[in-house]
Amino acid sequence: MNFVFISPAFPKKFWQWCDALKNNGVTVLGIGDTSYDELCTELKNALTEYYKVDNMEDYDQMYRAVAYFAHKHGKIDWIESNNEYWLEQDARLRTDFNVTTGLKSDKIMSIKEKSEMKKFYAKGGIRTARQIRGAEGFDAAKKFVEEAGYPLFVKPDVGVGATDSYKINNSDELNHFFQKSNYADYVIEEFVTGDICTYDAVINSKGEPIVESMCVCPPSIADIVNNNLDSTYYVEKEINENLRFWGRQTVKAFDVRSRMVHLEFFRLDRAHKGLGNKGDFVALEVNMRPGGGFTPDMINYAHEVDVYKIWAEMIAYDERRLPDPHDDYFCVFAGRRDNVRYVHSHEDIMQKYAYALKMWDRLPAILAGAMGDQTYIARFRTREEMDEFLAYVCHRC
Repeated sequence: MNFVFISPAFPKKFWQWCDALKNNGVTVLGIGDTSYDELCTELKNALTEYYKVDNMEDYDQMYRAVAYFAHKHGKIDWIESNNEYWLEQDARLRTDFNVTTGLKSDKIMSIKEKSEMKKFYAKGGIRTARQIRGAEGFDAAKKFVEEAGYPLFVKPDVGVGATDSYKINNSDELNHFFQKSNYADYVIEEFVTGDICTYDAVINSKGEPIVESMCVCPPSIADIVNNNLDSTYYVEKEINENLRFWGRQTVKAFDVRSRMVHLEFFRLDRAHKGLGNKGDFVALEVNMRPGGGFTPDMINYAHEVDVYKIWAEMIAYDERRLPDPHDDYFCVFAGRRDNVRYVHSHEDIMQKYAYALKMWDRLPAILAGAMGDQTYIARFRTREEMDEFLAYVCHRC
């Protein structure tokens, strides 16, 4: 089986996807813009061959790289990046090389455009915030305000993370928004408050989950980026059954097959007319790739599993061969910022929580805006221990 992995060197932990594939007998062929000498040893060992391009945005270069692999190694069975940024290009390459194990170009907008996602949610009977497209114009937006009220929330129809996403609190701010030259590229939604919870799962070719987990993100990524907050989120010890139900409904509605997903929901912190009561789940958006950052590792620590291996088993055998976990924990992420003074030093944290820390790392600037400069991952038996850890790490002067 020939698997073309797009951009295996970034983020740097992506070598683990490639390593898991190799360990399940898959031929892993990498394409990226990093020089071979700069690849980490683990990635070099996982790859059968690597093709460097000068610019991954140049489709002709990417096409030639896949064509080279097809000529040398035979039929390409999979093309995947596991990266939101490259999903559209992945689909175009699958289309051009007739690779049937993933979405092709005719289906990709259903998972890239937030406005298109609404149609599939509606098909599955899944509740979502009301929305209009900026392209519908100022008059439509004013009418929408009469129905939904302020505040509103605007975000790019196609976008990664929380870039350029923000609240509109009044008519002056709405007028200002429509003075943007590219307002038609945005969607406008009624504002919903609550924790963001994610349904994370590896899905087989029949649309069935073979591992499931739940993350909770108390501050939204938009608030973290816009307000310079510390980045915190955690993997629940046990998945909420209502979230499991709506996650599986979303998988069916979008006809998800043979991939890992990271599906976002609001858990309402108050009753919201037309959406539900406090504690109900409302769909936010789909991400047809693994959760970003360290989420796969956190799922592993929380549930004593190996999602890299389970994902690779899905690719190679269309089933899970790894046994069920023996125990479950809370696993928490905390990201601190270099421009903020904290009561407790890095050394204090390392000493006090040596028993619980699983990972700690410095992040590059491209990731630090959403996740923090200095990061810590720890796991705990109880929610109380986890809350104490977060309060300690994030205690500002």
